[in-house]
Amino acid sequence: MANTYTQIYIHSVFAVRNRDFAISKKWNNELYKYITGIVQNLGNKMLAINGMPDHVHMLIGLNSQQAVSKLLQEVKANSSKWINESSFFKGRFSWQEGFGAFSYSHSQLDTVIKYIQKQQEHHKKKTFREEYLEFLEKFKVDFDKRYLFDFY
Repeated sequence: MANTYTQIYIHSVFAVRNRDFAISKKWNNELYKYITGIVQNLGNKMLAINGMPDHVHMLIGLNSQQAVSKLLQEVKANSSKWINESSFFKGRFSWQEGFGAFSYSHSQLDTVIKYIQKQQEHHKKKTFREEYLEFLEKFKVDFDKRYLFDFY
C-alpha cells in the first residue's frame, strides 16, 4: 500500500507439544534457518531467533500486511512438517497450541535481541514456565491457567 510506513516489532514465544525436550542441538540451527525463511518469505524481517529443546523465541520486524496469528500459524505448521519430513525427531513432532507475542519499541531491540541470544544461559537460572509467566505479568496479559501451554 502506497505511503504506508510501519515499525512493528514482535517477540514471539512458542513451545513444543507436551513441553517435550524435542529440539536437538544437532539440528536446531537448521530449524532456525528454516523458520527464518518462512518469516522472510511472508515479507517480515527476522531480527533474532533462538531457543531451548522445548521452546523457541523469535524477534520479528512485522510486515504491516501480516497478522501475527497467521504468521505464527504458518511458522508452526510448516516447520513441524519440515521436522517430520526430515526425520530429525523419532515419532511425530508438533508444536503446542497457542503462542505468546509481545510488542517492543525500537529502543528496546538490542535488549530483546541479547535476551533471545542468551537463552541457554538464561535458562540455567529460570524454567520456561517461570520465564513465560514473567512475560505475561510484565505485559499485563490476562490469561486462563487452563490454557497456559501444558504447565498446569
